[in-house]
Amino acid sequence: MGIALEQKVPEEILSGFDKVVLGGLRPLASLLASSGKRARLSVLIYHRVLAAPDALLPGEPDAVQFRWQMELLARYFNPLPLSEAVRRLREETLPPRAVSVTFDDGYADNVEVALPILQQVKVPATFFIATGYLDGGWMWNDKVIETLRHMPNGDFDLTDMGLDIYPLVSTVDRLAAIEQILVRLKYLPSEEREEQVQALTQRCQKSLSHSLMMTSIQVRQLHQAGMEIGAHTHTHPILASLGRASAEQEMATSKARLEDLLGESVRLFAYPNGKPGKDYLQEHADIAQNLNFEAAVSTAWGVASAQSDIWQLPRFTPWDRTPSRFMLRLLWNYRSAGTPFAYSEAE
Repeated sequence: MGIALEQKVPEEILSGFDKVVLGGLRPLASLLASSGKRARLSVLIYHRVLAAPDALLPGEPDAVQFRWQMELLARYFNPLPLSEAVRRLREETLPPRAVSVTFDDGYADNVEVALPILQQVKVPATFFIATGYLDGGWMWNDKVIETLRHMPNGDFDLTDMGLDIYPLVSTVDRLAAIEQILVRLKYLPSEEREEQVQALTQRCQKSLSHSLMMTSIQVRQLHQAGMEIGAHTHTHPILASLGRASAEQEMATSKARLEDLLGESVRLFAYPNGKPGKDYLQEHADIAQNLNFEAAVSTAWGVASAQSDIWQLPRFTPWDRTPSRFMLRLLWNYRSAGTPFAYSEAE
């Protein structure tokens, strides 16, 4: 079921600073942005959009925050489906302030929470699906988060697993433990990591019964709503840790399963984790091209231009918590071609 949301950015979330900044943005946006050969493309990354804020997922926007972000994109920018944006990037016909919205992994709340908002404000999006988790699967990081969520208060001793003793009293404690464990496990070989995660989840008396991921029906629902679907491997491995044949199989399997599900070609790909040289290598960009993907996106920070490698397009996560900072960062990106935008916390 969708969430009913108004179209306007609510006055109660706008500070006086926000109102001043947003009031002067349209002429500023027109002044800063270029079109055609000099145009740049910002590609935003999302993973989840929560129905309500979650203290253990501080980096994920809730419905209210996502709504004002999309409303601002619709009002001040030119949102494009990623496939169209890539084509126009090649043709050097991008409009000024071009932006594409993307989602990685395939969480069910993308359909249940984000889709109604996207439809209401008429912002297209591309959803990159890790097909191995459809219809009831769990990603390893979510198992860690939900296990730590449900552990009783006290010391969580994981020294027998080569980890630490984690005090779990407050939400801050749990968040710190989650972050530390995820860092320790992320780059382990996949089989070893799965063994560690399984051992961890067995310590929790509450079973992980409700999957957070989409069903096949929900993927079709996105497609039928006019949203783009892209591949994101089958089991979301770090491609750089695999041999070439295994990496190609992961990429090809995801593409084939989505094509079977949708009955049409899948032309876009997102690298899991996505850091160039660490999570994936040049050979994986070559594989993407050989598999007939038209473009692929990384998580390298920046904006794309006509000179960008379309099989390694940069993206960034819009983590700003106020409308003014969100807008200023986007506009600065177009102007600076990827120079990080900094601001004072004293605002």
